[in-house]
Amino acid sequence: MAAATNTFENVKAAVLSAHKTTTSAEKVDFYNSWAENYEQDLEVLEYRAPSLAADSISSHFSGDREAAVVLDLACGTGLMAKQMKRHGFGHFVGIDGSEAMLEMARKSGLYQDLKQSMLGEGPLPVQWGLFDVVVIIGALSVGQVPVSVVREMCKSTKPGGYICMTTRSNQDNVEYKAALEYELKLMEDEGLWTCVEVTEVEDWERAVSEQEDGYISGAVYLYKRLQL
Repeated sequence: MAAATNTFENVKAAVLSAHKTTTSAEKVDFYNSWAENYEQDLEVLEYRAPSLAADSISSHFSGDREAAVVLDLACGTGLMAKQMKRHGFGHFVGIDGSEAMLEMARKSGLYQDLKQSMLGEGPLPVQWGLFDVVVIIGALSVGQVPVSVVREMCKSTKPGGYICMTTRSNQDNVEYKAALEYELKLMEDEGLWTCVEVTEVEDWERAVSEQEDGYISGAVYLYKRLQL
């Protein structure tokens, strides 16, 4: 989409078309084609997840932010790293399935390392227990990244480190959100991590489905990995 057609109706149509992709190759093709206008389009949607998640992490992280290593999963063009940078974090490793998105992230100059990998289709291409903060913002939803990825997120985090996740709370994501929260609680019961806070947000982003108007809600989850 050209920048000149960056209206809510056009952005809505683009997002709805993404929901119709079924194979990994189709999803990658869609995000490759969206990369150039991705950030402008999310501004049209009034997408707040990156800033809300960064605020949650910032309010609890007490270590050396400049030295902290942040793993940004489904990093896209780098929106989350930009928000984390505002809070004093300075070392980012990004993973995304779209090479075009990674190229935009590379141009931001924020990442020390970027890797192309389809989340949920194999182990994360990182060392376990290495990261002070691990984030996945916007990708935990129906038809995108499977819930199973949260266990790998936990394994990637240093003991005492933080894991931040977001998901939508709207109608088409109800079952996914329930499955996600079941897994988060199960992992807490297993002694892998502890819940620091869950923030339910009413005005998450503008609704794009035909069944919803106004704004949809969403949630930010912050967990802390326990000592082994």
